[in-house]
Amino acid sequence: MSPTPALSSAQLNKRIISVVVFTFFCYLSIGLPLAVLPGYVHNQLGYSSFMAGLIISLQYFSTLISRPQSGRYADLLGPKKVVLVGLVLCGASGLFTLLAVLYQASPLTSLILLATGRVFLGLGESLTATGSILWGINIVGTVQSARVISWNGVATYLAMAVGAPLGVMLNSLAGIPGFAVLIILMAAFGFWLATRREGVLVTVGQRIPFNQVFSRIWLYGLCLGLGTVGFGTIATFITLYFSSHGWSGAAFSLTLFSLGFVAMRLVFSNCIGRFGGIRVSLVSFAIECAGLLLIWYGGSSLMVDLGAFLTGLGFSLIFPALGVGAIRQVAPQNQGSALGLYSAFLDFGLGITGPVAGLLIGHWGVDSIYLAAAVVVLFAFALTLRLRLTTRSQTAVS
Repeated sequence: MSPTPALSSAQLNKRIISVVVFTFFCYLSIGLPLAVLPGYVHNQLGYSSFMAGLIISLQYFSTLISRPQSGRYADLLGPKKVVLVGLVLCGASGLFTLLAVLYQASPLTSLILLATGRVFLGLGESLTATGSILWGINIVGTVQSARVISWNGVATYLAMAVGAPLGVMLNSLAGIPGFAVLIILMAAFGFWLATRREGVLVTVGQRIPFNQVFSRIWLYGLCLGLGTVGFGTIATFITLYFSSHGWSGAAFSLTLFSLGFVAMRLVFSNCIGRFGGIRVSLVSFAIECAGLLLIWYGGSSLMVDLGAFLTGLGFSLIFPALGVGAIRQVAPQNQGSALGLYSAFLDFGLGITGPVAGLLIGHWGVDSIYLAAAVVVLFAFALTLRLRLTTRSQTAVS
């Protein structure tokens, strides 16, 4: 579907929000258990911090494996169908989380059910998020892809900002079933809402193989994956970090991260079009690195909160800034595949962060993971700088 040239900015945003709302439902399902499950696995079920991180990371690995195919299916079947299946899987994750609590007397059974739910949630995230972005791009046109990706990110981290404290509150009131039931109900409502939205025609044209798509976008994806480590360490281990220092308010740090993320997207997302995605990414990596160093220094919970907020500000524009360049490497009929492969690097970064950070905690303590994350983000800055120099040299030659 081609965009209408006369559409105002507000009208474009309305069209985009009408489909990225499904991303909000998906990531609210992710945010609700995020601040609760690591403590549940570690304290109630009696497993190690490594296992707690691995359970959280199962979702990211599941998304990583399925993300490229979700993009391919969105290209072939249309994004609406992909979103509908994704919402069903998100609802199934809530059901398995509910069953895990019912079988808590058997820690191993509970852990397996919990792991199954995390896998379904990862599949649901892959299909829903990729489908929503491609749906939005098809509605308003490729020229507005940065706007679509930015609004999708706002939906993502607004949901995370709401989900973390809401999950803690529901857990304190009704235990894990409190938010597990909400996940099921949200998936059902989102499915009903998606059936009422108009789908888009699938673009017909020659589709290139995965390996060719990968060869065009891999460096953009690698920079994204490395930059994701900051978010991964905060999302998975900030509760244990606060606990190790005897502080309260870990969920508030997650909220501040998400608020910083959303604020940056809302206020500065137009900078990508003005200054270029790579330049915006370099500034973003620098801010994210500063935030992680502030958390590592961590003299007080207030300083950690400030570091989380800065990390959110820095991480905010990395996905759309690099993503615009990534999807422009291929024709429209291959953009779902490009988006899926590009997003898979984000999932890989999140997936590997949990177990690796868990190992670092076992040897050097929980503080060490934030210094390590800052170093990784600094390396992402260096790779992005190389990408900028390469792009400029290619432009000069052409």
